[in-house]
Amino acid sequence: MDVPDKTVTVEEAYDDLLRRSLSKIGGDLARLIYLASTRDYNTGKYHHDGLAARFRAEIACQALELAHRQTFYRIAACSLEQLVAEVELYVSSSQQSRDEILQVWQKLEPYRVALPLGVNVATAQLFVSNIKLALAILRRRQEQKAMGASGSSP
Repeated sequence: MDVPDKTVTVEEAYDDLLRRSLSKIGGDLARLIYLASTRDYNTGKYHHDGLAARFRAEIACQALELAHRQTFYRIAACSLEQLVAEVELYVSSSQQSRDEILQVWQKLEPYRVALPLGVNVATAQLFVSNIKLALAILRRRQEQKAMGASGSSP
């Protein structure tokens, strides 16, 4: 069995994470949710078996944290229009019903666990507020589409 090289850098692990895992996930919001899911909610430490096998667990943890933070700030910097498109992409790529996802996300606000530790409070509040707006926009569009479909037949 290969012993991970102790001289590898966080940047090398980060590049590996981007190439092998994150590049296969469509959209930054989906990547954000994925990266948040690699974090232990009790300790705040990140873990990824494949990355830890190629690099030291500590390096893998740091690379995941870096990717999580960078992805979060990219999403937080999106315009509302871009964020609506990200949420749309995320919802459309799910196996679950679109309506169910939108309802659950509005009620439970699971996107709050996607916030990296120690982010700027104002940025976190803006992110949450913008996600709520994006969800409301998508729900409204869905309602309008349903009304249009039911009202189009004589």
